[in-house]
Amino acid sequence: MNIIEAVEDKALFGSLFKDPSTWCNWRVFLKSVFGLELTVEETETFKRLTARSVAPAGPFSEVFALVGRRGGKSFISALIAVFLACCRDWTPFLAPGEFGYVMVIASDRQQARVVLHYVKGILKLPVFKALVAVDNKWEIGLRNRIIIAIKTSDYRSLRGFTVCAAVLDELAFWTATGENPAQEILTALRPALATTPGSLLLGISTPYSRIGPLYESYHEKYGQEDPHVLVWRAPTRDMNPTVPQDVIDCALARDYTAARAEWLAEFRDDLEAFLSAAAIESAVVKGRTFIPPSSDIEYRAFVDPSGGRADSFTMAIAHRTPEGRIIVDNVLEKKPPFQPSNAVYEFSQTLGWYGINYVFGDRYAAEWVAQTFRSRGVTYWPSKLNKSEIYLEFEPLVAQGSVELPDNDRLVEQLKGLERRTRSGGKDSVDHFPGRHDDLANAAAGAAVLANLYRPSVWTAIP
Repeated sequence: MNIIEAVEDKALFGSLFKDPSTWCNWRVFLKSVFGLELTVEETETFKRLTARSVAPAGPFSEVFALVGRRGGKSFISALIAVFLACCRDWTPFLAPGEFGYVMVIASDRQQARVVLHYVKGILKLPVFKALVAVDNKWEIGLRNRIIIAIKTSDYRSLRGFTVCAAVLDELAFWTATGENPAQEILTALRPALATTPGSLLLGISTPYSRIGPLYESYHEKYGQEDPHVLVWRAPTRDMNPTVPQDVIDCALARDYTAARAEWLAEFRDDLEAFLSAAAIESAVVKGRTFIPPSSDIEYRAFVDPSGGRADSFTMAIAHRTPEGRIIVDNVLEKKPPFQPSNAVYEFSQTLGWYGINYVFGDRYAAEWVAQTFRSRGVTYWPSKLNKSEIYLEFEPLVAQGSVELPDNDRLVEQLKGLERRTRSGGKDSVDHFPGRHDDLANAAAGAAVLANLYRPSVWTAIP
């Protein structure tokens, strides 16, 4: 049975499609991926959404689908995973006692849960119930010696498996230790897929920035008549016509650049990595988590406050050497949930250890922060520089090798995850990758810049 027959069969996937007419282009997509014959009309759709000139002659081993938001990507990811796990016989390629894996890899646990719910929902269909032997939190073991595994994008956890298929969900948004690890994931998966004939690697995502293997595959393979690799690009309404056009129009009016990526499946051209991974790594002093205070050094401190619910409350302490090097001596993080007053107390103790009686920070809830620090004998001054301005001052220090950073994985992760957004007619802005945090990075950059160029014209003057 092929996947279209399974989709049309009411006992299999057919009951999942309430209005099959709204899934026409996904049907063309599925036919194309698995090398099934297309009608004349479907061939025209295939050509339009792949920029190819001829219909596929057979199944593809690698497929990259760039589809706008709300286009149905996660559901299709789950459907393909369940079809490959349940409707194909992989036992000829498995050694005695060996299990094959169909992996669905998502950007993070939140996204992984979305796909997981789809997978488990499909497996509740009567035709599949008896096939499920073990249903754990993130893995479903089937009686045909296939395991459907839902994983997050950590390439270190993927080696050693026999992989029959891998679906990479929203891979444009993958981060691990601050870097998009898609290349490492592909490097780990391809040898595992090579041992199972008929295997499939499917990367499916809304486009984002013009970096990483997703963009490289699009740049190199889109419109090319490659018999092994297919790249499919479709705006939201091509794949899901139920999304109202006025919703997309309003999004385009609010933020045209962002909405083009979200809804029209076009890569953004205004984003780039802020700091290179190599520059950050070279700034880190391996094995040094902090430097105890010295009585003959004048230290500066910067905090990134938080109310204690969603973000961390962070602080960094730094100094400038006579030779002009900037040393970030210590970074502290209070992870949520916490009482802000307790965080201020702990940080004030560390400030006293370093002989510091004042601290700088952003203007977040400046009055309560200032009052709470004041109750601990520390003066809090809101910075004149905003976060982007601090990062832009921090960048040349890192690029020139003038900064020494402590060996802190979360700090390194956050620094690598910073993005520069180009603005027309003004300064660029810098912020963290969507869904991530930069609390430690903000504090470390603030302390380093403060230690480098403290002067009243830049920072609030100290009485």
